[in-house]
Amino acid sequence: MVEWKGPMSEFLDIYSLIFLVLAIAILFRLRSVLGRRTGNERQPFDPYSSRDRDEAPESDNVITLPGADRRDEEEEDEDEGDRRVDRLAPAGSALNTALKTVLSADRSFNPAEFVNGAKSAYEMIVTAFAQGDRKTLKPLLSDDVYDGFVSAIDEREARGEMVDSTFVGIQKAEIVEAALKDKMSHLTVRFQSELISATRNKAGEVIDGDPNKVVDVVDIWTFARDVTSRNPNWKLIATESG
Repeated sequence: MVEWKGPMSEFLDIYSLIFLVLAIAILFRLRSVLGRRTGNERQPFDPYSSRDRDEAPESDNVITLPGADRRDEEEEDEDEGDRRVDRLAPAGSALNTALKTVLSADRSFNPAEFVNGAKSAYEMIVTAFAQGDRKTLKPLLSDDVYDGFVSAIDEREARGEMVDSTFVGIQKAEIVEAALKDKMSHLTVRFQSELISATRNKAGEVIDGDPNKVVDVVDIWTFARDVTSRNPNWKLIATESG
């Protein structure tokens, strides 16, 4: 057999050599990137494993004293509760003493937050009464107050009267009395508000109030809540004009 050693043979030998060099280079590249298994590799990530194990502290020498943090929080809460009352009513005043009596029975009581909630309840109740919205009134009022409000609404509707009312805003709201009676907290709030209100008869004529006049209104309302209940809501139990 005759061996052909022409230009084409030399051409193929050169390309074979190039491919061999490239293969060796790729092999070393993969080896450096992937590395070798040594037995010390981390376990593959398991998305269903407990996060607590991944977030555990590196040291096992951490010991938490049971209840220590909780006692500190309670002491801080008691001090802060007293400071909140002192900011609302002068220390040594009758109102300050009464509020601290309420606080002693309910450590979650925050007088400033209560006033904000009372302002929201006041606006909702005044607006719902004008609109005859019994559903909104029901959870906000005690049974006696609810019956009185509904009776007034029924009489108004029986006469065919309607109330046009616009709640302008509350100028001032402050706790003026506080008491703890048979596990019931009683807080009385004096509201100064501005309203536009007019009552119209069946013919649409204004028979009371003025639809174009802002009127200053003063109401003194008392709210109550059972301090032993997990329900944080207060209910309106008494009303009077200031």
